[in-house]
Amino acid sequence: MIYPIGVCLLITCFYTGYFMKQILLRKKGIHTNRLAKGRKPSKTSAVETALLAATYGIAVIQYASVFFSRFLLTLSFPVCVRRIGIALTGGGVIFFILAILSMRDSWRAGVDETQKTSIVTGGIYKVSRNPAFVGFDMLYLGTALALPNLILLVASVIGILLLHFQILEEEKYLPQAFGDEYWQYRNRTPRYFLFF
Repeated sequence: MIYPIGVCLLITCFYTGYFMKQILLRKKGIHTNRLAKGRKPSKTSAVETALLAATYGIAVIQYASVFFSRFLLTLSFPVCVRRIGIALTGGGVIFFILAILSMRDSWRAGVDETQKTSIVTGGIYKVSRNPAFVGFDMLYLGTALALPNLILLVASVIGILLLHFQILEEEKYLPQAFGDEYWQYRNRTPRYFLFF
């Protein structure tokens, strides 16, 4: 019973942080959710549309895994794996919260050429160019290990792949937006974390 309660608290912290940041920036006139909005290349638009659907869908599956696990295709994972899942989920929350705090008013979800932002290279962005995505990846993998069921596991893998494709799309846009400053940052900071 400890795993569902722990995961529920952690994912609630994660999504509360996500939506609170959107609300606070919207009060400043900043619209942060740019996924699948505006004129974009078709591939970028397709990736963003899929990512948007997956993000909300996975959140629903995560909560369903907490409250309705007996109705899902439950997998049998050892206790140590489930504990690693809780730790990864907690790490994902920390990574994500540090990312949105470091981004301040420059935080956006999706490519948006119409809004001018500043490149952020400090805080958690010193160790990862995409700490918010690392946070999502850790959250998805962690919940899939802590609350093992086939539906959540498959959805989490799809979500992680879509986040990677989104990063690749954003990396096409960032040199245009920030020029040489972005290239210097890219050369000294890993895409994900450590040497990844």
